[in-house]
This record gives sequence, structure tokens and C-alpha cells, in this order.
Amino acid sequence: MEENQKVDAKEVLEKYDKESNYRVNIGKWAIIVTFLGVGLTFFHLYTGYFGTLPSQQQGAVHLGTALGIIFLLFPAKKGLHKKQKNIPWYDVILAFTAIYVTYHKIIFFESILQSRISGYGAIDVIVSVLGILLLLEATRRTVGVPIVIVASITILYAIFGNFIPTQILSHPGFDVDRITTNLWFRESGVFGTPIQISSKFIFLFLFFGVILVHTKVGKFFNDLAFALTGRYTGGTAKAAVAASALQGMVSGSSVGNTVASGSFTIPMMKKARFKPEFAAATEASASTGGQIMPPLMGAAAFIMMEYLGVSYGAIMLAAIVPAILYFFGIFVGTHFEAKKLGIFGLPKSELPSFTKLMIHYGYMLLPLFIIIGTIMVGFTPQRAAIMGIVAAYLVSLVRKESRMNFKKTIYVLEQGARVALPVIAAVATAGIIAGVISITGLGAKFASGIIALSSGHLFLALFFTMIACIILGMGLPTTANYVVTATVAAPALINEFGVTPIAAHMFVFYFGIVADITPPVCLAAYAGAGIARANPFKSGVNAVKLSIAAFIIPYVFVYNDILVLVDVTPIPLIIALTTAILGMTAVSSSVIGFFIRNSYSWERLILFAAGILLIVPNIVSSLTGLLLVVGIWFIQKQRKDDAGKMELNASM
Repeated sequence: MEENQKVDAKEVLEKYDKESNYRVNIGKWAIIVTFLGVGLTFFHLYTGYFGTLPSQQQGAVHLGTALGIIFLLFPAKKGLHKKQKNIPWYDVILAFTAIYVTYHKIIFFESILQSRISGYGAIDVIVSVLGILLLLEATRRTVGVPIVIVASITILYAIFGNFIPTQILSHPGFDVDRITTNLWFRESGVFGTPIQISSKFIFLFLFFGVILVHTKVGKFFNDLAFALTGRYTGGTAKAAVAASALQGMVSGSSVGNTVASGSFTIPMMKKARFKPEFAAATEASASTGGQIMPPLMGAAAFIMMEYLGVSYGAIMLAAIVPAILYFFGIFVGTHFEAKKLGIFGLPKSELPSFTKLMIHYGYMLLPLFIIIGTIMVGFTPQRAAIMGIVAAYLVSLVRKESRMNFKKTIYVLEQGARVALPVIAAVATAGIIAGVISITGLGAKFASGIIALSSGHLFLALFFTMIACIILGMGLPTTANYVVTATVAAPALINEFGVTPIAAHMFVFYFGIVADITPPVCLAAYAGAGIARANPFKSGVNAVKLSIAAFIIPYVFVYNDILVLVDVTPIPLIIALTTAILGMTAVSSSVIGFFIRNSYSWERLILFAAGILLIVPNIVSSLTGLLLVVGIWFIQKQRKDDAGKMELNASM
């Protein structure tokens, strides 16, 4: 049974996760891939400790080496990785061409800087065109087609903007050589802020996650979650939520987390009598929340740090309360579903001992505490990551099964580079989109469009921004989605509506993430459905119901920025957090359809309205919402005919 689950997990990853479709049989080229991968990881460790190169050179090594590895590992067509026994000659040529056109920035660094004044030559234009085309192809192979289509459309928009009849979107248009050289050689394109942050911070934190996972921390997190929650009502589902929250502290991949944790938790939830669609949705919702769970969060959080000009510690602090509310909403949803179905906790004899776990494996948490501590006391994210990596390596030496010999160390160093490949490709391509937005003034045009559509009303502006983020998220990875929306939408919210900058950026960040669980394109939910053998669309719908907090919380912290810890004082924060928790409980009860008994339709509507009133940062509305919740509680408490049992028996 366990072996079958492993096979299913691998198939699910290959189906829904583009980065899992890499070649395994590459013959003699395996040495080259290992050399490039280990070299790239060593480069980042060295520059992370001793200081980075000038941003353009640092980015060139970062992107150029990654592109070379991508063309050697990822085939041109899905499925070929299983058929090809070696790397075809054309991919070898593409790999080394990609390395050269990117390293060209290093080889001719001084002359390229001079060309910004004197003008770029024909060779520079050819290099920039080749570089952009190779980047788009590498991104297609590792991330998918949608982001490449978006980037290609933006390039065409930059070139042919003068042919667009709509005055709002039209612009004079730019020559091909000007667009390509700007995007390739200047800081406003491929080698802009996203790739700079990726080369300085993101790579190191991704490698920290790789080396920590090697210590078997995933199994420890699962056992810890079951020890803490397994004995309560719906214990298996609550354990899945807790485990995914813990996993999310070291990994920012929605699909990867869903498959890694879900291979273990989803069968257990089904065995406990949760419906397959609900089991898949629970794991997908909780795993998606990993991208907003400090300390690591998703890669976009590091880019947010640069855009806002604040420390990473400030981003972590701002994310804490929204993350707690997000996971609390899912946790409560699983509780109400378990109560509705009469699913109780697991016997204590079947659960691991919390005390024994902490005595024997508690040391595994040390690297996380070091990361958090070093960031909060003022160290740079780079130095914090290096210290975390060293701590994780030392932790791996404690037990024989995780101890690394030379061969295993080389493997982990190579895996550090492999894990980063899709992120590097995505942020570089996002740089193209952001570059075109900057060059053409599309950001200002988009902001004007939001203002016009919303007629100056903040709520409507937030709503239209949310829709844009979710639609973009259906085709773009979270990081690329954030780069685009932070460039075009967040400034409008900040400048025109006076939204606190960190709240505006967290708003677009959140809705880029929930696209992973929002139908019709909800890859995390589909991955969970693949493991649960459930209906994918129904799993997505259930994921939205469970993650309803993620669709409400961003509005709350825009209107009440105390939840992102802006100008925070203890009493108002406690009141805001208490009412938000009560509100999330009422909303979750409404969407599940159970409070203390199965709820009638009118009761669900009142509970939903009460939840929203509680969440709204206003004393009158919060008291009104509280009275409504108490009223429904009293009505259901007095009810003689248990509608819950009647409906449950009817369904059985």
C-alpha cells in the first residue's frame, strides 16, 4: 500500500508540477549537471558570506548557470524525460548558448556599461534577442506556457503599442533592438529587482529548506502534528493542517507541499471517513498557506522586502497574524466538518508521544529558531540564511540516517540548485513583464483603469485588484504574479486610496497565492485530488470553502492595518484579533453548514453575515455580529429535532 502511494505521489507531481518533469537518464552529462549545480550552490554560499558581486554580474552567474542546467535537465516536450536515454544534441547547444549569452554581461561588463551612453552594437542586440528567447523557452519547460504567453504579449505590446486603438493603452511603440537591449542589459528588465533578490536571498533560503528536509524534518513535523491534534474531533484532518503549517515554515511550494504531506495525511483522512474531495481540499488549502507562513514564506516575500524598503523581519511580523487567521479558519472548518460527520479523534495508543518526540527530535527545530532569531536581532537575510544552513547541516549529523557523507553532501548541494531552477526562471521572466510595464507606462495606465472602474471607492478598487490577481495567478507562479501586481496594482492602492504600503503589498501577495486553490485552475487542489482519487473540480470548490479566510483577511488588514502590526498597541490588537477569530469561526461554520448542529439555510446566511460583521473593524458591527452568533447558538441549543442527525442519516 505504501509503495502504491509513493508511485501515485510521483505521478501526481509529474502531472501538476512542471519542475518534476526532468530527465533522469542523462548519461555522461550527469557529471556536467552535478558540476554546474554544485558550483552554483557554492557560488551563492560564498557570496552570501563574503559579499555579493555587482548586481548585474551576480544576476548573470545566477541566471546563466540556471539556464544551462535547465536545458540539460528539462526536455522540450512533456513526457520525453521518460523516453530519452540521453540529452539530445540540440539541448546541449541551447544549454551552452544560454550560459554564454548570459555570461556575456560579465565578460564584456565595462563595454556594456559604456554602451548605455554610446549605444548598443549589433552583437549586443543579437545577444539580447537570443537571451530573451532562451529564457522564455527555459521558463516554458520548467514553469509552463501561461507565463511565457503573458511575457510574449507584453513584449509585442511594447513593440506595437502604436497600433492599439484604445487611447488608454496605446503608446508610441519601441524598436525591437531598443526593447531587447533594455530588457537584457539594464536594471529594469530581466536583471531587475526580482532576479537580484533571487540571487542574493531566495536561493540561500531554498537551499536551507533542502538541507533541513534532508534531516527528515518532514516526518518529525507530521508526528508532532498528530501528537498535538490527533486525539481531538477530526484529528486526522487537524493534524494535516498542523503538519502543513509546520512544513510551510521551510518550504514555499503549494503543489510540492500538497504531495509531500498529502501522501501521508490524505489516506488517513479518508480512512477516518472524510470524503475524498474534502481530504484533498484540506491538504491543498493548508499546503498553500505555507507561502504566507513565517519564517521562510514564499519567494515573493523577499521581493516584497526590497520593494517596500523594509527588513525581512518586518515582513515576517506583518505576516504572523494573517497566517494565524488563515490556518485557524481551515482548522475550524475541519472541526465543523468532523462534528457534522461524527468523526472523532484517534486513540491515544495510536498517536506518538509529544514528550518523547521533543526529547528525541526537538533539536530539529534549532535551525528554524536560529533563522528567526538572527533576522529579528538585525542580521541581514543572507547572513541569517548562512547561519541557518550551518545549523541545519550540524543537525543532520546528530542521527545516522540523516548524516551526510561526501557523496550525500554533493547530492544535497546539487539539489539546492535544482530546487531553485523554476524560481529563477519565473522571476527572470517576471522581470520582462515588469520591465515592459516600466518602459511603456502601463502601470500608470492600469492604475488609472482601477480608479475609473472603482469610481474612487476603496472596496471596489480592492475587489477589481483581487480579480486581477486571481486571473493572473491562474497562469503565473506566485512570485511572478506578485511582481506584476506589485508593479501595477499596489501603487494605485497606496497613492490613490491611502492604503498602508505593507497592507497593499500583502493584499496582492495573498490573492496571488489563493489562485492555487481557486477553480478553474487550482493546481494544489488538483494535486490533492490526484492523491485522494477525488473529483478535481469538487476538491477545488471545497478548498475555497475551507480557505474562505484567505478571501476575507486581506480586506480586513487593508481597512484595519493593526493586523499587519502597523502602529500596534496591545489592547486594540487583542480586540481586533479576538473579533477576527470569532468572525472566522462563524464564517467557517456557515460554509460547512454546521455550528452546534447541522444548520438550516437561513441559519447559515445569518452566521455568514455575523462573521463578516465581527471581522469588520468597528465596535458596533462587531457587537451586532456577536449577538447574531449567540442568537443562532441559543436557537440550535434549544432545537428538539436534531437536523444534523436527520440529514446525516439521510446521506448515509
